[in-house]
Amino acid sequence: MRDSKVLAAMSHPLRRRLLDILRVDGPSTVSVLADRTGQAVGNISHHLKVLAASELVEEVPELARDRRERWWRRSPEVLSWSASDFPDDPVAAAAESLVLDRQTALVRQWFAERDGYPEAWRRAAFTTDHWARLSVTELAELEEKIFALFASLADREVPDDGQERKLVFLTVRAVPGRP
Repeated sequence: MRDSKVLAAMSHPLRRRLLDILRVDGPSTVSVLADRTGQAVGNISHHLKVLAASELVEEVPELARDRRERWWRRSPEVLSWSASDFPDDPVAAAAESLVLDRQTALVRQWFAERDGYPEAWRRAAFTTDHWARLSVTELAELEEKIFALFASLADREVPDDGQERKLVFLTVRAVPGRP
């Protein structure tokens, strides 16, 4: 992504949630998205138009049963960006902070709800962190490997092997720092 207008469009909390829902559940109508989010149909419609103007979502007219029904899907491109792609653009700094807030909120939601999950799921959820001395090239290679691993899990055909599968939020950050 190289256009900060796209970044601004996807940074709104409801629009980010709509992108996530469309990514996980596939194409949907405005009314279904309104039900899922607890928002008014008009509000969802407005936010989808903003996302469509930035080419983050697109209409899927072939799914409509009549002219009044409108289906939407997330555009197939992977969203990847760095604040350094937008030097001196305050939108990028704000967007980065909003993304971190969303990621943190999803983890906090797990903390609040985990007692309602079976023990096996509570044990399987994890957090880890490490320190490593890396070059810029090695960090870029790590990013590529992690993206490939996440994509292989997110985009795979889910096996029909009788195992229970839940939606799992995956996130990684790798930033220079000091202990």
